[in-house]
Amino acid sequence: MVDEFIVTPWRVEGKIDYARLIEHFGTSPIDDELLNRLIRDAGEKHHLLTRRIFFSHRDLDKVLDDWESGKGFFLYTGRGPSGPMHIGHIIPFYFTKWLQDRFKANVYIQLTDDEKFLEEERGLTLEDTRRWARENALDIIAVGFDPDRTFIFQDTEYIRNMYPLALKVARKINFSWVRAVFGFDMQTNIGMSFYPAIQVVPSLFERRRCLIPCAIDQDPYWRVQRDIAESLGFYKTAAIHSKFLPPLTGPVGKMSASRPESAIYLHEDEKSIRKKIWKAYSGGQPTAELHRKLGGNPEIDVAFQWLYFFFEPDDVKLKKLEEDYRAGKILSGEMKLILTEKVLKFIEEHRARREEAKELLHLYMYDGELAREMWRKIHE
Repeated sequence: MVDEFIVTPWRVEGKIDYARLIEHFGTSPIDDELLNRLIRDAGEKHHLLTRRIFFSHRDLDKVLDDWESGKGFFLYTGRGPSGPMHIGHIIPFYFTKWLQDRFKANVYIQLTDDEKFLEEERGLTLEDTRRWARENALDIIAVGFDPDRTFIFQDTEYIRNMYPLALKVARKINFSWVRAVFGFDMQTNIGMSFYPAIQVVPSLFERRRCLIPCAIDQDPYWRVQRDIAESLGFYKTAAIHSKFLPPLTGPVGKMSASRPESAIYLHEDEKSIRKKIWKAYSGGQPTAELHRKLGGNPEIDVAFQWLYFFFEPDDVKLKKLEEDYRAGKILSGEMKLILTEKVLKFIEEHRARREEAKELLHLYMYDGELAREMWRKIHE
């Protein structure tokens, strides 16, 4: 928590100052030297990097040291299955896939159906979270991960294999520690106080360094991991942190499932998408005449920010949109229409791949090369 804004694994509120957040969390900015090194090793650029959407890290330099020396690394990310996924949820998975493609890395994707059941304020049954885990898995598979280098696992299914290591992790962490890091109080159920041990476990699946691409609000989990990993004979995990895609309702905070008007969901129909984007927060002037005269502010215009964040990867086209908007040559409504068509195309293509994913689910969760290897460990 910082004076004017709040960033925790469960709450993101206010206008976020990312430079102050780096200082508050004790992470490191991705400077030009490290950025260029990552791009060189990857063999290509990605606009989520060059535009500093991924802006902060822990030990990314050591990950690249390992890669350059031939040791390699693995990737770990996840999804809390509390309901349908929206665009803000899925974008980090597309970046994770890019990392997998460029570095030929194994990816472990945790579906935390246990955690979402334990979060009592959500009111979800265990049957709800287990069902949403499978539904969310289809959206994740639709991103296009390599099935032989990807293992998607549901905590309540795979716990038999994770539990022995979770116990070793849990023994290293006392209640006052998790209470301080996560803000638990005396009314928090004991399942939530144990859960951080389970979330740490996938970062220990291999005897190599783990890199976690995630939004910066998830960093507290990895601070705990980094304090105990070496005492258990593993590497401290590394992380690369992203900013938050602004909600449709304004350029502060992040999208929230509790505020459906703030997000575009992957299952939404065209009419709903068009309506939501048309009502999105604007950086334009009150009238078209004033806008033509004074221009708009792309820094607070949500439609432009979505294009900047993900939906317009072409830097030349994006710069032209920004210049024309500032000059009043493009109206806010026109910017929204540009975004709408790109979002609709993205959703249509993603949805088609999601249908195909229904026939591929077993490869990622049970029968792919990495999945078989992980399940074999249960019987060793």
